[in-house]
Amino acid sequence: MNHRSNPHTRNDWSRAVVHGFWLLLFALLAVTPAVGEEPTAKTLRIAYVEFPPITFRNDKGNADGELIDITRKVVREAGYVPHFVHLPINRVFLYLKNGQIDVWPGLTNIPILNGEVLESWVSPMPVQLSVWYHKDRGRPLEHFDQLSGKRVIVIAGYTYAGLIDWLNQAEDIRITEAPNHRAAVDMLKRNRGDYVLDYLQPIEQILTEPSDQNVIESEARTRNAAWLFSLAHPRAAILREEFDDAYLRLVEAGEVPPVRDLSPGFVIPGFPEQYR
Repeated sequence: MNHRSNPHTRNDWSRAVVHGFWLLLFALLAVTPAVGEEPTAKTLRIAYVEFPPITFRNDKGNADGELIDITRKVVREAGYVPHFVHLPINRVFLYLKNGQIDVWPGLTNIPILNGEVLESWVSPMPVQLSVWYHKDRGRPLEHFDQLSGKRVIVIAGYTYAGLIDWLNQAEDIRITEAPNHRAAVDMLKRNRGDYVLDYLQPIEQILTEPSDQNVIESEARTRNAAWLFSLAHPRAAILREEFDDAYLRLVEAGEVPPVRDLSPGFVIPGFPEQYR
């Protein structure tokens, strides 16, 4: 008696072989980088904040600004791929601490980040904090104590390297928030505040109206821009060295600003000690 195989069994076996082939193929594709794709280990998560014209998100949704352009050059010269993440400043601080971002092109000597980051040795530019006043109603700020009893306009969401906490706790300073730099200047001109506390570069670029010439600036504190590397990253010290070396090579090639002679920066008398 001849044994005849079941055609349904043969079909089931064929389908199983084909199914297994496709599973194997998909598994190989999942672990094999595409042609030209950079390894994940070479991608750096870089935070940036809304701080035009230094760092900001442009109309196309991309990271932009003077410091962003320099950062792109340095990151690529160091052999990495930049992945920019737009964040509010408080989230930047949190993510630097827990390692959700690797580096931030920001400011040096921020008290809340002490022991949480390594700062690059090189600095591409200074960043100046100023106090602005209306020439017909105010006077230059020569001592920080002059803010006592005054109405100070600040930019919503800005921490001023932690100084906002001190200002909010000061019983004799009235704080008013403006949604942006233009609104802050307009509020000052309408006498809705005595001073505007803001950074030099963002204000300078929006002083375009004829009446803006009445808005005068006094320097309060100057810090250095730098790259801040999260100490939660296991290669933070190596990244700093690679960035510094890459910057020096780009200086020699004339592609970035010259190396600056760093100093503690200007501090107006009376500026709170803990935020210097």
